[in-house]
Amino acid sequence: MRVIAGKAKGTKLASVKGLSTRPTGDRVKEALFNILGPAVVESSFLDLFAGSGAIGLEALSRGARQVVWVEADRACCEQIKKNLARTGLQGGVVYRSDVFAALNGLHKRGEQFDLIFLDPPYNRGLVAKTLERLTATELLTPEGIIIAEASKKEEAPLGVSKLCLEQIRTYGETALLFYRWEGSQ
Repeated sequence: MRVIAGKAKGTKLASVKGLSTRPTGDRVKEALFNILGPAVVESSFLDLFAGSGAIGLEALSRGARQVVWVEADRACCEQIKKNLARTGLQGGVVYRSDVFAALNGLHKRGEQFDLIFLDPPYNRGLVAKTLERLTATELLTPEGIIIAEASKKEEAPLGVSKLCLEQIRTYGETALLFYRWEGSQ
């Protein structure tokens, strides 16, 4: 696992050993950032169920202004911090918290994000539950994008409140689901 492009290109990243995490593969990560393109530059990026932090680190490397990682596992949070130090990138904050508690806290502070990425454990209904909470907290900017990584076998919610599923891209067993506010482009 490595940073694919940008300021920290080629930096090797580590993940926590064991079955508690499932790092996003380089092929899926590269496809994601090719789709997002220049939208990453100067963006505020939220990485939920962050694991090793690789997605947020890729965003920082490619010019995101700010990345917030949310991860409940202590060992994963320590690994994100180590990976961040390894890259030498600035602008990242790690929250060790349950995702839903963190979303409430970010909402109370008035935070908003241009890009929100979530990679919850597969096949547990957490994509729909997280999308519902995100619509209630309005953490997504009006022109922002939410990207959910899920198993291609998991049923993608077509819409949640005012969020609409814009596209689905599949890579092997992985699906990337792109959501925007209804009526935005």
